[in-house]
Amino acid sequence: MAPNDPFQGWVACDSSAAEGNMQWRAYTPKSFQETDVELDIEMCGVCGSDIHTLRSGWGPSDYPLVVGHEIIGKVSRVGKDVKDLKVGDRVGVGAQSECCEACKPCKMEQESNCAAMVMTYNGKHQNGDKSFGGYAKSWRGPASFAIPIPDGLPSEFAAPLMCGGVTVYNPLVTYGAGPGKRVGVVGVGGLGHFAILFAKALGCSEVVAISRSSSKKADALELGADRFIATGEDENWPSTNASSLDLIISTVSGSFPLDQYLSLLDVNGTFVQLGAPDDPLPSFSPLALILKNLRIAGSLIGTRKQIADMLKLAKETNLKAWVQVRPMEEANQVLRDFEKGLPRYRYVLKNGDFGAEEP
Repeated sequence: MAPNDPFQGWVACDSSAAEGNMQWRAYTPKSFQETDVELDIEMCGVCGSDIHTLRSGWGPSDYPLVVGHEIIGKVSRVGKDVKDLKVGDRVGVGAQSECCEACKPCKMEQESNCAAMVMTYNGKHQNGDKSFGGYAKSWRGPASFAIPIPDGLPSEFAAPLMCGGVTVYNPLVTYGAGPGKRVGVVGVGGLGHFAILFAKALGCSEVVAISRSSSKKADALELGADRFIATGEDENWPSTNASSLDLIISTVSGSFPLDQYLSLLDVNGTFVQLGAPDDPLPSFSPLALILKNLRIAGSLIGTRKQIADMLKLAKETNLKAWVQVRPMEEANQVLRDFEKGLPRYRYVLKNGDFGAEEP
């Protein structure tokens, strides 16, 4: 591919793309700058955010667009101002691909909360060009957000870590998950399964999976959970498990009884909400916080340092995400299967022949 050739990828032209109506065709990536790299994409994970964006679920999306922000690829072109990467390096790109480097969060090395964050797709780079994601053959963007993948960590496991993995790793390490800590995970899905895996990898003394039914109990225990609470099958679950946890990671996006979950926390406990419900969180009594000195927090993706630390931990502990690898050419069907709730627990799209014009 010549330096200025258009890229090939799955392009969404309108909100019907979320139903599996993306079109494989050419598009024009951001203009190449000397601080950029290009990647030959090997794999790209499928995230729920992809579907929300395709359907304009969080506000009008900027069509045409290419989604995908769990990208693993080999560096194929390097700008002259890039010092830390070279052609042939295997790197990953997550949900964020640029920051302003000047605001308070950026100066605190907390760039995942940058006021001018550029998302890897459906955003605008600082030069005004649109950002395009990884359901494609190639990716182009700032080298500063391309994170080296440790040797020995398979790409199919690394891909979903770039967003789904770090989204739970961030609050776990921020709020002290580790030896002696008891962690609850609400929702056993894509994010929830990562939360269980990383809580165990961090050495937590007890990991408790929490779901409405026991349909995923066997999976949760196999992932490493020590206990399982099925809230829809035991009306006494809040009292039976009262004050038994130090940290709760909530990955669910639907409605849930916040006051009952808070009752599971012990003194100085923290409840972290990751899922983004369409409706406001239910009301609760402030006494639930006051009497046990509890905290309610939110968390958004993770920083570059957290991503690098997470990848290192995943390599050292041989952490294996539960993934189903599908050919890139099946991307439309993968979206349909995702909407049916079929992944156990993350889909990863894999490119075949980089030279093929059609998937």
